[in-house]
Amino acid sequence: MSEPVKTPADFWFDPLCPWAWLTSRWMLEVEKVRPVQVRWHVMSLAVLNENKLDELPAQYAENMGPGGKAWGPVRVVIAAQQLHGDEVVGKLYTALGTRFHNAGEGVTREAIAAALADAGLPADLIDYADKDTYDAELRASHKEGIDLVGQEVGTPVIAVPGPDGDQIAFFGPVVTPAPKGEQAAKLWDGTLMVASIPGFFEIKRTRTQAPQFD
Repeated sequence: MSEPVKTPADFWFDPLCPWAWLTSRWMLEVEKVRPVQVRWHVMSLAVLNENKLDELPAQYAENMGPGGKAWGPVRVVIAAQQLHGDEVVGKLYTALGTRFHNAGEGVTREAIAAALADAGLPADLIDYADKDTYDAELRASHKEGIDLVGQEVGTPVIAVPGPDGDQIAFFGPVVTPAPKGEQAAKLWDGTLMVASIPGFFEIKRTRTQAPQFD
């Protein structure tokens, strides 16, 4: 009996975001319970917010602005992708997120360097955290994802092929903790169901829990 054809699910993330991290861990569960293959792409909260820094809280604006800590991780990921191929993106994201969020190390140069080692990638990729060498590629990857859903959302963005061949894309889902097993499957099925309805835009309720990491 042949394996079912897997549906590609394109996932845009910024390693900085704890909510995107939880959604990404859910997607790894979805891969186990549905015929889905995740393809990882970088997007950037710094790029998303660069034209509205004066509207943001001071600390958040500092992180997003030129030289802020939001730039380093995405620059390192895009450099790794450009120099070592698409297949390293998911592995590096897992290494970064595990240190940033699960281990509570925060978004530091030391954590990025350690994540590169965890992912088996060259240590000198850390140098790209402070360089704009691949900013054009970063912006192009970000634009590809955000153009699917509009400027009013953030990370993550997920896109899958629809029944008519067009992409079904959406922001989120935002969830904590990351569902596992049958719960992961149900959330995937339900998300695709509502996202595929023409004219459907939003379901939302106030977040009453902080991100819960395994």
